[in-house]
Amino acid sequence: MSTPAPYTWDPHHDFPRDLTGYGADPPPAPWPSSALLALSFVINYEEGGEHCVLNGDATSEASLWESAGRYPPRQQARAVNVESDYEYGSRVGVWRIMKLFEKHGMKWTLYAVGKAVEANPEVALRTKRAGGEVASHCYRWVNYEDMDAAKEKDMIRAGLESLRDVTGEYPVGWYYGRLSSRSKALVWDVYDEMGIPLHWQSDSYGDDIPYWVDVPAEGKMIEQGKRKEEDAKGMLMVPYTYDVNDFKFHTPTGFGGPGDFFTHLKNAFDVLYEEGQEGTPKMMTVGLHCRIIGKPGRFAELKRFCEYVATKDRVWVCTRGEIAKCWRENRPYKVGKI
Repeated sequence: MSTPAPYTWDPHHDFPRDLTGYGADPPPAPWPSSALLALSFVINYEEGGEHCVLNGDATSEASLWESAGRYPPRQQARAVNVESDYEYGSRVGVWRIMKLFEKHGMKWTLYAVGKAVEANPEVALRTKRAGGEVASHCYRWVNYEDMDAAKEKDMIRAGLESLRDVTGEYPVGWYYGRLSSRSKALVWDVYDEMGIPLHWQSDSYGDDIPYWVDVPAEGKMIEQGKRKEEDAKGMLMVPYTYDVNDFKFHTPTGFGGPGDFFTHLKNAFDVLYEEGQEGTPKMMTVGLHCRIIGKPGRFAELKRFCEYVATKDRVWVCTRGEIAKCWRENRPYKVGKI
């Protein structure tokens, strides 16, 4: 067996790690109306953009469906059971979730896979009509780890253009999920090259409040005199979540039953709400998938959580774009500062 070559630092695509962050005393989040907690519901809309030979892929999808882990991807063949489970999300689940949020007047952010929205544009349009936000989840919901950089940039552009074609505007927020080590840099590159503002990026799980990162490519521009430091954009990370996320119903170490989801949601909410009462408001994200939480047996627990939140005051249920706007206005970017 050959020994893998040692890792080589890539000065353009590699963001350095930050293991200290805000430290023991994070700044209080400047939420409007003195809110104690910013609550962000995210609907991952991926149905139709997953691996499928009908989409030109070599294999079928094998992730995040009711029997994930039991069946490997099919090679050069359809997996109609997987396709059908995904279709439940687009045919039924997404509308059930949206109706719940609309009933409570709660906004949401749609992580929209471009190809999925092209097949069902009303999902994005209804999000906009309800005052929600349509963010990019790239053009396809596939693994980008081993994709050629040029092809990945084409996928990023396609994702932006597809959402513009459906909604009339480019998305200003981005989340991958199945990214490569260079994906964050490539997203920044494409937005910068296309002259589109990138207000937030969520491929981070490292904090309870937003934070700024310096972009290596932009640092090089400043160093070469191609961009002034005062014109630097940086990248605002609005952290996402893997723990307060319904995908854990489909992972071996995840939720054992629907009630586990509500308990986890409530525990997270209560801890963060209490910290807000103590003077350090935070944000909480709830990650949702139409084919997972949209199933009736699980949906009841999301409904229960929304009813619980509705009993609390000073909770700002908002989009990720609104969180980013608030942070950018009150904690503007400065090179070298989070």
